[in-house]
Amino acid sequence: MSRTRAIFFAILAATLYALMTPVSKLMQLSVPPVMEAGLLYLGAGVGMSLIYLFGKDRGTGASRPSVGKEDLRFVIMMVILDIAAPIFLMLGLSMSSPESVSLLNNFEIVATSVIASLFFKEKISGRLAVSIIVITVSCLILSVYEGAELSLSRGSLFVLLACVCWGLENNCTSSLSDKDTRQIVMIKGLGSGAASFVISMIVGEKIPGFGDMLLIMLLGFLAIGLGVYFYVLAQSVIGAARTSSYYAVSPFIGVLLSLIIFREIPGVLFWIALLVMALGVYLNVTEES
Repeated sequence: MSRTRAIFFAILAATLYALMTPVSKLMQLSVPPVMEAGLLYLGAGVGMSLIYLFGKDRGTGASRPSVGKEDLRFVIMMVILDIAAPIFLMLGLSMSSPESVSLLNNFEIVATSVIASLFFKEKISGRLAVSIIVITVSCLILSVYEGAELSLSRGSLFVLLACVCWGLENNCTSSLSDKDTRQIVMIKGLGSGAASFVISMIVGEKIPGFGDMLLIMLLGFLAIGLGVYFYVLAQSVIGAARTSSYYAVSPFIGVLLSLIIFREIPGVLFWIALLVMALGVYLNVTEES
């Protein structure tokens, strides 16, 4: 695969993922957060399983080796982190505005890049380091957006925890990026989704109506299933840190969709954070390897 095609896949993945925050916020009127997290990932897993079954010998990734025993440690970590991250995100979303959550999702760039450098020996240049600092400052501004005190709001804390989990998970997935991409998404979706669904039942959440379940699962297939599929393909060529930099357009698309859907004008601090975040993302995306 060419570098240009890999970049296209990274941006496509970002666009698909951007759908999740505003639509999930709408669905929380009828679907509790932990249940929603489980259904999102189950939708991704079921959808990719159908693609795998009916297109087994065709498509990108079909000729790659299957996930094997030697990959077990990364698979286990990937599934565990994909149980925790969406639950944290949906809990944070239930306490915060969707546009703030969309923008806070860019902290995943920070987590992915720092973890890639510390544990997976990917290089972070000076420009990328500045980008990380700028994005972190923006996240701190957003974290006090809905409160008067200079402290992390509960909703923001949950979103940031989700980003840290996904940052580590991105690097685990990168270690599997030479494997069959469809299998990776199936494992992530079915394993993490089923576990989250069980957790939601244990904590006493009610099962939503069949129509709502189908809508959430369809959203999961588009935003997570196909999104992760294209993300992993991009990682195999340009690496975890670089893929995350192009993926950074996703929160801005999510912000735009949230403002259109909910028609609520955020306060001044949000717009300051948006400008700071845009600067950080610009530094990240234009940084040369």
